[in-house]
Amino acid sequence: MKTHLCLTGLIGFWVLFVGHSFGKPTMTSFCNPLNLNYRFQLDEPSRREAADPVIVLFKDQYYLFASKSGGYWISDDLVNWRPIKPVGLPLEDYAPAVIEIKNKLYFTAFNTGAVFTSDNPAEGSWYKAAEIPQYPDPALFLDDDGRLYMYSGCSNNGPIDVQELNAETFETIGQSIECFRPDFLQRGWEVFGDDNLGGAMGSEVIYAPWVEGPWMTKHNGIYYLQYAAPGTQWKAYADGVFTSNSPTGPFQYAEYNPFSYKPSGFIAGAGHSCTFKDKQGHYWHIATMVISVNHVFERRLGLFPVGFTPEVQMFTNTYLADLPQQIPGAVDRPEQDNLRGWMLLSYHCPVKASSTIEEFPTQNAVDEEIRTWWSAQTGDAGEWLMIDLEENCAVNALQINFADQNTRIFDNSLKLCHQYLISASDDGNEWREIVDKRNNHQDVPHDYVELDRTENARFIRIENVSTPAAGKFALSGLRIFGKANGAAPAPVTQLLAQRDAHDPRQVKISWTPASDGIGYVVRYGTAPDRLFHHFQVFDHHEIKINSLNSAVPYYFTIDVWNKSGLTKGTAISTF
Repeated sequence: MKTHLCLTGLIGFWVLFVGHSFGKPTMTSFCNPLNLNYRFQLDEPSRREAADPVIVLFKDQYYLFASKSGGYWISDDLVNWRPIKPVGLPLEDYAPAVIEIKNKLYFTAFNTGAVFTSDNPAEGSWYKAAEIPQYPDPALFLDDDGRLYMYSGCSNNGPIDVQELNAETFETIGQSIECFRPDFLQRGWEVFGDDNLGGAMGSEVIYAPWVEGPWMTKHNGIYYLQYAAPGTQWKAYADGVFTSNSPTGPFQYAEYNPFSYKPSGFIAGAGHSCTFKDKQGHYWHIATMVISVNHVFERRLGLFPVGFTPEVQMFTNTYLADLPQQIPGAVDRPEQDNLRGWMLLSYHCPVKASSTIEEFPTQNAVDEEIRTWWSAQTGDAGEWLMIDLEENCAVNALQINFADQNTRIFDNSLKLCHQYLISASDDGNEWREIVDKRNNHQDVPHDYVELDRTENARFIRIENVSTPAAGKFALSGLRIFGKANGAAPAPVTQLLAQRDAHDPRQVKISWTPASDGIGYVVRYGTAPDRLFHHFQVFDHHEIKINSLNSAVPYYFTIDVWNKSGLTKGTAISTF
């Protein structure tokens, strides 16, 4: 069995490397979840995890912090990242909070009870600056007038609070103020569970949300206090927002909530996030995405553009956000449209493999669900999976999502890597290599590869060279992007929205299916020109949505896509 750990010692604990093919092209796109080498946690069960992220732009470089990740990352462009394993920071805590004050970064976390600082985080040296109380899910905000505030909260159906701090000593000033509480009886998206219909917590089914992850953004004089609900393990994990003219309130609930929402697609979730500006002044949202199969805290990170309407509505562009996206800085208005333009080619295509474990069948590699996976019977070199696209297509990019089948890692001083080869064929017999990672020495659990040239092919095959840590060769998604010959589907022209008379948080949407469509996108919002929420739908032409706000009118439309393109909906239904 050829499996190994790519041992390079303590310095190689994790790295993000953007995928590459022959020629190592300049990347024009990225794909969620981000291809970070997510750290294996130190306790049972063995699983990777990163969540509760913060990105700060400091001295013209981006720093990414996430819960229990053993360090942090640094980047010049939000696409290519390298790791820093610091000294002087508590690395085994949840919910980091990071802020710049007077040319220094300051760090705290959930159970830390202290603030740490560095004027050179690229070097990785930190020291303790102050003792403070423990704040659950802390978030630091420095206002334009130099006053510092700590927002916090992490409890079932509990509040988000704010406490003013001295910006030099971090001592408390005055009393803590309760900013707001949830109201899940009126706000469907706050209801616990994957589908906002309740979910298990231990042996009990509960409906009240877990409220956590505050973040403050000030834009054009308005304070946007963000928070996460209904729970980090659910696909419905999202961020809502309250607004105020003051950092301490009073705060007004935004009826368009949630403002960051991705309840469907290959990977779901867009909660407990950080909103920040890039070097061009565009807002972005780095968010927690959900797997929660091997462990409730098995999570990943996603990056989405953020915008504000003239009506001061805050919104996050999660539209088809696990398809290839334009890299930051590539377009002027990423919050309006950030798609690279390549369609998903691999959904439900015929698949063959060298071997299969019965409970992890081949179709799991093309079902657009990160919570399921295909597994070969071994991790030996030569295990393979082949996808038949059923027609010759222009292939531009691939996302290789490895599943950690039978992988047991509790020692993060070791460096992991996947090594593989991807080939293309027109007939399934004659093959040409298009991605060569046989000599890869990086940990790439969600490797995204943008080809340096368009590859016309019908068949795509991935062959294992080496799987780390005695695991089996397994894929939760071999996702292929590009365009097929032919036309985009005809638009959906008939749809019906039926709101539940007894529970106005719920609505049933149905539509006439498009004969040439593969998937649908149900878009909706509180105005015809602000349809910022969406659900992706496969294999059905109806959906029940349980995440509405009571007494708020909504508008709906249906987009449809196939391998050749995307057609936006023109018919809008309202009630």
